[in-house]
Amino acid sequence: MNKLVKRILSICKRVIIGLLLLSFCSIFAMRWFNPLGSMLMLERKISNWNITQQRIWKDWDEISDNIKIAVIASEDQNFSNHWGFDFKAINIAFKYNKNNKKIHGASTITQQVAKNIFLWPARSWIRKGFESWLTILIELIWPKKRTLEIYLNCVEWGEGIFGIEAASRHYFNVSAKQLTPYQASLLAATLPNPRKWDPASPDDYLQKKAKWIQTQMNNLGGKNYLAKLK
Repeated sequence: MNKLVKRILSICKRVIIGLLLLSFCSIFAMRWFNPLGSMLMLERKISNWNITQQRIWKDWDEISDNIKIAVIASEDQNFSNHWGFDFKAINIAFKYNKNNKKIHGASTITQQVAKNIFLWPARSWIRKGFESWLTILIELIWPKKRTLEIYLNCVEWGEGIFGIEAASRHYFNVSAKQLTPYQASLLAATLPNPRKWDPASPDDYLQKKAKWIQTQMNNLGGKNYLAKLK
């Protein structure tokens, strides 16, 4: 029995070490090579095999600065300063969630990239553990600009719509490079639930949130904020 337990533990140890090495090599390679897709795209395809997925990769210089600052203003205003985890936001969310049925998240852009590219969407402590490890690796290996570039190219913006170029064309019939501040703020406003809201036909709530995002964009310094990511 002891031999069997030792053998199982040995196999588990090798599997864990293998997964750690694989994750390191994958993230190291993605500093220069663009991901072909994401686990979120795979999960959505499996759940609805007949859906046509839209995704067109665009490099950093082919994406409007407006959408870059809009998603930071909406999702992660401390993006340029933290090391993958915004502990102040986590503490605020923890206090809120203790007293409210509606759960508020505190995931940074880096954490969202780790989850969308590599992991399954369901909430669990095991997934959070993997997400934390991958977040640390991303922060150590990728520049902030690369993290934001991959985020914008892989985030979901509607049913079968992945990445900012596909979203820009689908909703506004323009390229990602041509997005205006208002269009960018509408797209960013949908991100908590992109399959629920339509930025091309925003309701009152979405318009109010987009206006708030535009105010935050200005408060952060607008496009000048992006200089902090270099």
